[in-house]
Amino acid sequence: MAQPLVYLSGRLVPQSEAALPLHDAGLISGATVTDFCRTFHRRLFRWPDHLRRFRRDCETCFIPLSLSDEEITHLAHDLVVNNSRYLSEGQELALITFATPGGLGTYAGLPGWDGPPTLVLHTFPLPFSRYRRFFTEGIALAFSGEQSALTNELLPAQIKHRSRMHWWRADQLVRRRTDVPPGAIALLADDTLTETAIGNLLVVRNGILYTPPRTKVLESISLRVVEELCFELGLVVEQRAITLSEAQTASEAMLTGTAFCLAGVRWLEGVHLECPGPITQRLLQAWNHLVGLDIAAQFLAS
Repeated sequence: MAQPLVYLSGRLVPQSEAALPLHDAGLISGATVTDFCRTFHRRLFRWPDHLRRFRRDCETCFIPLSLSDEEITHLAHDLVVNNSRYLSEGQELALITFATPGGLGTYAGLPGWDGPPTLVLHTFPLPFSRYRRFFTEGIALAFSGEQSALTNELLPAQIKHRSRMHWWRADQLVRRRTDVPPGAIALLADDTLTETAIGNLLVVRNGILYTPPRTKVLESISLRVVEELCFELGLVVEQRAITLSEAQTASEAMLTGTAFCLAGVRWLEGVHLECPGPITQRLLQAWNHLVGLDIAAQFLAS
């Protein structure tokens, strides 16, 4: 039976046959740089920005890429065209790109042999149902603990990688709390609020949008889009440390992330916020205009 294709280190293989060997450093050491890019109208959105960040992160983490940007871009677009054939009407794709240092010979019984690096591109239907509640109810955020985000750390917060044990544990801690609304998302802090596993935080106070300093959070393509839209709308965005109490007393708050773009926060650690607030609505309408469709309607129709 025909099925979506996956690019796996030089080969295009059916999705069911795509697998990494057990001695790959991505499995042994969690040494994996990754990227998540979505489509609109089944075309990749802001792909050059995603690829630029991906290559930078690979270089920072000493994971070589044997293909040029042009070659990776050609693969990405070809996969989207091919794999879109398996979508239902109205569906969109998520494209995942990830790279690892490759095989570790010691774990394959071949001491002294390592590599070559692994590069994978694969797609899956964007799960609209997962994010529908963001647009019907708003997002609930629960504080789940502190995670260091110092500028001199070996693994800077700006890098997008797969070592996400802290997010797994944060999510499990939130799920075990009885005072948190269903569907709440973990929010980490390092003295001040940082980010969630799926999106970056913005809070509005006195008409100004504030985001945590870039040195403490993932370098977000979606946050960059929000900043560009703010410029077009005459809104001011500033970076600064945000305390929990400041966020709880904000006039509104929102998350931005690749999959869902932008959605309002309705609950933050026991405090209810206006959702969606007027600035959130203005920004979402501007994003709708940018991509030529009603983003919320996509999630509500699924």
